[in-house]
Amino acid sequence: MHKQGRQDLGLPLWNICPAGQLTVVLPAFDHCAMSLATQTSPRRSTRVFHKMRLQVKGRNHSGRKFTETCQTLVVNAHGGLLLLKQEVKDGEMLVLIHPETLEEQECRIVYMGELADKGQRVGVEFLTPAPHFWGLDLGESPLSGTDEASSVH
Repeated sequence: MHKQGRQDLGLPLWNICPAGQLTVVLPAFDHCAMSLATQTSPRRSTRVFHKMRLQVKGRNHSGRKFTETCQTLVVNAHGGLLLLKQEVKDGEMLVLIHPETLEEQECRIVYMGELADKGQRVGVEFLTPAPHFWGLDLGESPLSGTDEASSVH
């Protein structure tokens, strides 16, 4: 069941999954843009607020191997934003392991937020797109198949 907000105003789309889990689909355009007409590159896939625990393997900032159970904050078909306790380096490779399917997905660190008490926000990009890794259907481009892709409001 989709309840659609006004995408031309940048309001999110809400999605209530069959299991009752609430996810929020963010608009595909840059919120900092002056208007939709100035948008140059839409996102490759829809971003969704989706909290889940998963296991991460990699090397920390000092080069030591680690395994950590962390939490996702935002996910998409090309990666996600994680909250990690381990200090890592930008550009390092990680392996994410889905807790239910045990599927492994290799990724690269592409963003690092400020270090905080709960951990550090770390953005990762999959080496190959994996729209079903998170257990959600994230395969479609956020603008594909809509009239909004070719019109300005």
